[in-house]
Amino acid sequence: MTKWAALIAMGMLAGHAGAVDLERYLKRDDFADIKISPDGRYYAATVPMEDRTGLAILRRSDGKVLGSFVPPTKNHASDFNWVNNERVLIGLAEKIGALDMPRPTGELYAINADGGRGELLVGYRVESNGPGTRIQPKKVEAVAAFLFDDMPQDERNVLVSIWPFSNDPFTRVDRLDVMTGRRQTVALSPVRRADFLSDSNGQVRFAHGAGTDNVNKLYYREGSGDTWKLVNDEGVNGRIEQPIGFSEDGTLAYFTSQQAKGSDAIVSWNPVTGERKTVLRDPNVDPSKIIFRPGTTIPVGALYLGDKPRTRFFDEASADARLYHSLEAAFGGDAIFVTSSTRDGKQLLVQAWSGRNPGDFYVFNTEAKNAEHLISRSSWIDAKQSAKVLPVALKARDGLDMQGYLTLPAGHERGALPMVVLPHGGPFGVFDSGDYDSETQLLAAAGYAVLQVNFRGSGNYGRAFQQAGAQQWGAAMQDDITDATRWAISQGHADPSRICIYGASYGAYAALMGAAREPGLYKCAAGYVGVYDLPLMFTTGDIQRRGSGETYLREWLGDPQKLGAVSPVNLAAEIKVPVFLAAGGEDERAPIKHTQRMETALKKAGVPVETLYYSTEGHGFYTDPHRREYYTKLLAFLAKNLGGETAAAGKPAQP
Repeated sequence: MTKWAALIAMGMLAGHAGAVDLERYLKRDDFADIKISPDGRYYAATVPMEDRTGLAILRRSDGKVLGSFVPPTKNHASDFNWVNNERVLIGLAEKIGALDMPRPTGELYAINADGGRGELLVGYRVESNGPGTRIQPKKVEAVAAFLFDDMPQDERNVLVSIWPFSNDPFTRVDRLDVMTGRRQTVALSPVRRADFLSDSNGQVRFAHGAGTDNVNKLYYREGSGDTWKLVNDEGVNGRIEQPIGFSEDGTLAYFTSQQAKGSDAIVSWNPVTGERKTVLRDPNVDPSKIIFRPGTTIPVGALYLGDKPRTRFFDEASADARLYHSLEAAFGGDAIFVTSSTRDGKQLLVQAWSGRNPGDFYVFNTEAKNAEHLISRSSWIDAKQSAKVLPVALKARDGLDMQGYLTLPAGHERGALPMVVLPHGGPFGVFDSGDYDSETQLLAAAGYAVLQVNFRGSGNYGRAFQQAGAQQWGAAMQDDITDATRWAISQGHADPSRICIYGASYGAYAALMGAAREPGLYKCAAGYVGVYDLPLMFTTGDIQRRGSGETYLREWLGDPQKLGAVSPVNLAAEIKVPVFLAAGGEDERAPIKHTQRMETALKKAGVPVETLYYSTEGHGFYTDPHRREYYTKLLAFLAKNLGGETAAAGKPAQP
């Protein structure tokens, strides 16, 4: 045991109250995403603010901000694309809370590189020019629009998918003029809720969607005006296939394809013969991001997030593979990904990151073979001082293989530490990736080991692994978290007498269920914007409002008549440890009623419970003072039960 670990074990570090600088971990990134313009003269970057995300356009030669876009409160510039050398198209999303999944509003806003001609082109807030004129270039209709082809061969028009405002609609494709907002329909979908893929000539070739039964179907056609043909039906073969692009000569299409067992594959498909061939498959994890040849939409490989990020290619001897592998070698083991490039493929914007580094961006010149540092996502973070994030592998009690991550405080190498078990939210399809996470780093700075496990139901490990979590809330999914906790004890990572379980959303549910089902395993439990009354999810919240959402709840949670038995709100008498709960009054994903009922049940059972409510917050707290108070209270709660450090009061982050 190290000297530091021994001091923690004796509780001596508790006297170092105020050691954690919250501002270092709560400060927002300098930017979220950045992309280079097709001709390389500009950058566009999304900029996180307290309750919204804006976009700034900078001139590359001198870094001067030429234009900006700031959306309304709780709206976010969630995606953006350069559609020609001078114009950026921005997709908006709404989040009712910092932890809420962005819900695209379907609005598309365009702005010139010099900041001019900024206007909303399509979306429910588009207004007509008034009754006094017949010139109405924009359609005023209740629809959502999403860019899927920037049509580099056409400087003025792009292709967007159009979603009418109705439950589970049939979608269509419109050609959108990025200067005027004028739209013309060019394709109709054969299936509800379809996304589309076009070829290099702007011809819409694939439609992938699902009806209220949530059964995925993939359709193909030869070109405009041709009949749609069914290529894949999940209801027949049990797999989902989604198109990602075409080969350079256009003779093959590429799909991501679920497999009966194990991870997803990337397959080629010949439209003439119908032949499928696997071109890429990792033995453990699904493709996370598709790698395209710079300056094109031709898929050539994929980024995989497993025990460590890795890239793989259809042809490992190709120039594309050599480029990536040379960059990986140059950046000393950090993961790398080309996020955008000039249209000629000569200037690449490369992101490098790790579990200790939020991300650095470089401009790589493919001709000169040199990389120039551009910007860091969180400039005040020193990766060398960050906590170490280690991949872990273990087995559940039924033999299922699981992977996860153990974050250790900086300077700690061995010996049992007080530990926080941190199950992720979602839960289905979501997964912990081992990337830099400010909350995990904050907990490590307070002296805790942090355990994250991708329990069954998580994404990234294939269809069968995810479906193994169906209707397993409070059952096998919970057992996986318990088994991971016991594994950490057996490996000497965790002090068995000082372990707390904490999470947000589904993670909060798992935290309270863990305390109820394993009364001797955890010293305390904390839940942030959680769901604790599962039958309530069928009558309140935003999931059940559409037909497919109700189907989802029944398929993945189960029969609402039986879910009360695995609802923490009904198991409060089984909880024997202190609890901390926090929630927001505007939360639509996990309405505050869940937390209020949980608090009432705990008090009735005589369980010590602390709470923090903000009526104006949603699914995760936005406001800086609220975030500071929340994490101050959380660290104080953990310190009282585990002996770690508390938060410094008003100490600013150092550059």
